Amino acid sequence: MTILVTGARGQIGRAVLTSLHARGLPVRAASKDPSALDLPAGVDSAALPDDLESLTAALKDVRQVFLYADPAAADTFARAAAAAGVEHVVLLSSSAVSDPNAADNPIGANHLAVENALDAADLATTVLRPGGFDSNAFGWIAAISSGAPIEHAYPDAALAMIHPLDIADIAVAALTGSELRGRTVTLTGPEAISFRAQIGHLAAALGRDIPITTITPAEAEAQMSRTMPPYIVSALLNIWAITTDTPEAPADTTETLLGIPARTFEQWARENAPAFAAS
Repeated sequence: MTILVTGARGQIGRAVLTSLHARGLPVRAASKDPSALDLPAGVDSAALPDDLESLTAALKDVRQVFLYADPAAADTFARAAAAAGVEHVVLLSSSAVSDPNAADNPIGANHLAVENALDAADLATTVLRPGGFDSNAFGWIAAISSGAPIEHAYPDAALAMIHPLDIADIAVAALTGSELRGRTVTLTGPEAISFRAQIGHLAAALGRDIPITTITPAEAEAQMSRTMPPYIVSALLNIWAITTDTPEAPADTTETLLGIPARTFEQWARENAPAFAAS
């Protein structure tokens, strides 16, 4: 029973693949460009083509899949998986799907399309809907490594950010056990933590102060629009405004689902501090 892991170059996909391989389970890494994969010895790889016939061949002997959401290929992949005899898919979706207006939100709509495609193909699916990742803090590398202040419109917005490896642990549990099979779970970290507190943990891990400058939402919008599409900028600013007054409530974590303490942002900051060191 081979387990196919898509997104094997990403932190979560790689962690899922590594964990499954360490357990001695047959695992195959899938990518649009398999030649770019750096895989552990003994791990098979496969391309992810776009047509139904080739996809069905790539899924030969696969019974479970860890799937990153790709709305463009969702229908074709779902039909190919069903035709190949795939028995279970663990989908990395998004908490944006939980919004009542998800269909009107591009982030929610994209992930909802994948969820719907798997459902229409009648595939047993475990849906993981995480919110913000601790690793979003990598966006501050340039400022912190150069000693510049962090500019933020809502430094006291508090989100229940999740450590990417917690998502991987839950995905592996869904692939190797039965308790999560077929469930849809919204995932967070153990507590709501403000951006100011996150920066404080990074400062402690680096052993130096990191200044914070509060800017206006309009200034933030202009800055963020240089690297993000408008719908993401709008969604983030809206969420941050809301969670400044009402911190996000934690949902399911590794503690509630697996009985394992959830990793904290403080832990993530210690693990990743070298990435923020002065250049």
